Amino acid sequence: MNLIFNERIAGNQMPYRTIISPTELARVLGNSNSVIFDCRFNLMDSSAGRYAYQQSHLPGAHYVHLEEDLSGPVTPATGRHPLPDPAQLAGKLGRWGVDSATQVIAYDDASGAFAGRLWWLLRWLGHEAVAVLDGGWQRWRGEGHPLTTELPESAAAHFETRVQPSMTVTTEDVEHASLLGYLLLDGRTPERFRGELEPIDRVAGHIPGAKNHPFQQNLDEQGNFLSPRELALAFRAQMGEVPPEQIVCMCGSGVTACHNLLAMEIAGLQGARLYPGSWSEWITDGTRPVATGDEAHE
Repeated sequence: MNLIFNERIAGNQMPYRTIISPTELARVLGNSNSVIFDCRFNLMDSSAGRYAYQQSHLPGAHYVHLEEDLSGPVTPATGRHPLPDPAQLAGKLGRWGVDSATQVIAYDDASGAFAGRLWWLLRWLGHEAVAVLDGGWQRWRGEGHPLTTELPESAAAHFETRVQPSMTVTTEDVEHASLLGYLLLDGRTPERFRGELEPIDRVAGHIPGAKNHPFQQNLDEQGNFLSPRELALAFRAQMGEVPPEQIVCMCGSGVTACHNLLAMEIAGLQGARLYPGSWSEWITDGTRPVATGDEAHE
């Protein structure tokens, strides 16, 4: 896949697999072998992202909706954003012009909180040439790069899935996390993790034994990702001697947890897994334990 890609992209550039700067994206903007996705979304107003896209977006960008495109149907036993059906998502990606040699770039206006979901989904489907725009919409606009209201046109392509089941864990796995040697990293804000504030889910708190690693810790004051070294130090402080392969990232519904997985990849800590259902799936069964306060005091 990489050799084919390298022959086709301008300048023989290696694929971007984690993040891409606005300057780097501007160099390949309009390249026939790259596809851009606008992932803007608001958990409190599901129409806000599409409206923002209609007002202006990056040239050539397609809009993808978190709940309509990047999630599956919600059931009484799932979290708020179940993983989409791989075949259905692959079909959409093909209609948007993505094949095995396409460089995909995702962006949002939330420092990668939603674009990270598309990044992870593509990796889950076996596509490595995908990156998140560092600094997102705000940085792109702030640096004076072009915007448009024109809708993109793409030639249909064939997207072949190679689902990576080892990238996820189930609720049953999480129930036996200590036996399996897993360490849970919860990407929600400290207030939600401790159970002091819960604006979305019906139960407050966290899974006993989990540690809190808010995804915002991956960013600098401008909303850009920290350096690989800074990220590695922050994650290592939480992980201790636990290897990356035994880390399970979660959040409220398996969305912002992908931001932590992306940050770990940037830091060179490959192999961590996602608990897709996360907190909102855990609490569908009232018999599962719930903890509050700081993890050190459980």
